[in-house]
Amino acid sequence: MASERSARQRRANGEESRRRILDATVEIAGERGYEGTSIKLVSARAGLPASSIYWHFKDKDELIAAVIERSFGAWLEAMTLPEVEPAAVEALEPVELARRRARTLAAQMAKALLDSPDFLRLGLMLALERRPEEPSARTMFLQVRHVAHERVVHAIGELAPDLAPTTARRLATYALAAADGLFIAHEIGGDDVDLLDLFDMHAHALSDTVARLREAQ
Repeated sequence: MASERSARQRRANGEESRRRILDATVEIAGERGYEGTSIKLVSARAGLPASSIYWHFKDKDELIAAVIERSFGAWLEAMTLPEVEPAAVEALEPVELARRRARTLAAQMAKALLDSPDFLRLGLMLALERRPEEPSARTMFLQVRHVAHERVVHAIGELAPDLAPTTARRLATYALAAADGLFIAHEIGGDDVDLLDLFDMHAHALSDTVARLREAQ
């Protein structure tokens, strides 16, 4: 029993130190970007020796990749369409119901970005870079980006099941690209830019685009 308790305590300590390391990395990367982040700075901010960081992560690149993955996991939970209430189905036309669900989804995504912006902030920096040796953090971002794209494709398919699959994928690419731009606008403008309001406008625009594309088919 004593050995089991000791093993559980070690696991708990390991999870706590990993959380502290990732939290410290988020703070430093937010202040200094990918290039300005170092194991030395993370060690000082987390209050843990560098050896503890290297026990969890091979190098800085793997550490940044873990930050992106953790932050994306929190955002991905928000990328799910809200359930449809029976009363809403009876009271609303299908187009209006789809519009309201799209607006709710957009609000969820905007709130999640405000709470966990790290994967997109760091990922966009890395995605625009070209290096002879591909950082694993950039690879991680591209992987989670693909997951996000597929989630948006699925949501569009649920909201407008009669859209052609190729059209739904084009629309998903457009939706994510516009969301990137809104996020960058908020990063530049800070509190002067209302990200929730911009995402609501984005949902309206996408709903209108979907209606136009359905008519054109």
